[in-house]
Amino acid sequence: MKKVEAIIREEKLEPVKKTLEGIGYYGMTITEVSGRGRQRGIPLKWGAKEYRVEFLPKLKIELVVLDEDVNNIVDAIVRGARTGDVGDGKIFIFPVDNAVRIRTGDTGGNAV
Repeated sequence: MKKVEAIIREEKLEPVKKTLEGIGYYGMTITEVSGRGRQRGIPLKWGAKEYRVEFLPKLKIELVVLDEDVNNIVDAIVRGARTGDVGDGKIFIFPVDNAVRIRTGDTGGNAV
């Protein structure tokens, strides 16, 4: 099993959710986060002053998936989240040793 974490633009949640649902993945956890990448925030002007917004609001999507589904999940997230502009986000993939469904006690892939 793998944990897929994707940091995306807030406005891309619906397209990402739809692409994931389109391949049969409905379960996910969404967290509001803020961060910055290589662009180090964005410059804004307020009157005559210019300042930089250091950390931009983003969403983190987390899914635990079977190993064989990782590539399809990543492709779906990229399709839904990509604008082609700086700040589209990142996807991280981590190994998961085990999972337990609390309601039934199912473990491993059966818990996902």
